Amino acid sequence: MNRTGLFIALALALIVGILFGIYPELDLKLAALFYDVARKTFPLKLDAVASFARDAAMWIAWALVLPAIVTIVWKFIRPDRPMLMSGRAAVFLLTTMLLSAGVLTNFTFKNYWGRPRPVFVTQFGGDLQFMPWWDPRGGCPRNCSFFSGEGATAFWTYAPAALTPPAWRPLAFAGATVFGIVTSGLRMAFGGHFFTDVAIAGLVSFFTVWLFYALIYRWAATRLTDAQVDATLTRLAMPGYQWMQRWRRGRQAEPSPPEV
Repeated sequence: MNRTGLFIALALALIVGILFGIYPELDLKLAALFYDVARKTFPLKLDAVASFARDAAMWIAWALVLPAIVTIVWKFIRPDRPMLMSGRAAVFLLTTMLLSAGVLTNFTFKNYWGRPRPVFVTQFGGDLQFMPWWDPRGGCPRNCSFFSGEGATAFWTYAPAALTPPAWRPLAFAGATVFGIVTSGLRMAFGGHFFTDVAIAGLVSFFTVWLFYALIYRWAATRLTDAQVDATLTRLAMPGYQWMQRWRRGRQAEPSPPEV
């Protein structure tokens, strides 16, 4: 999560954006590598092992964020107790996952950027016109191709990689990159996304993780401590916790109905 990584990601974004903007047919050529013209389908989408691998990738990603979810939920249930894991890590993991794989992808672009998926364009047996990555005027009504939610989720693993010990961090980033590429490759092989869908998904996830790592851990003006996070969540959760405690005490104080 240093400046070198940011400059590499910016360079890749520039290259992919310009290259596939000038030559959008490259997306079709890459998608055609996975298409069986004789059978008029993307064969791998029918493969049980490949489908399991696709599902397993999402399970792995959500398993990595699960401790953060449990930590924050438990803090709202018992704000009088210390957090189960580092407060900064919990907020960092959950926030970046929700933004990269949820808000920015499924609640923003995919429902308003009408790019059809490969399986729906005329070049691969569908009835919709292919659209380049930069044009939102496609015929897809919702849950569209741009950009890939599963690709963004897979590349989100840069977030837990950023929290590994420094000695292990290069290996963790390499593993996250391979994980994202393989998962994104499966989405392309199934005819679910074009190359630019998954490439931009990976870049969006990287930029999100990079920004929030800088906000929470690096930049002095915004840097947080675990104690600050714990105190803030305690302050937010305590009114509800106190109300629940008063309600329970009131229930316990109510007289029992007389026996008949």
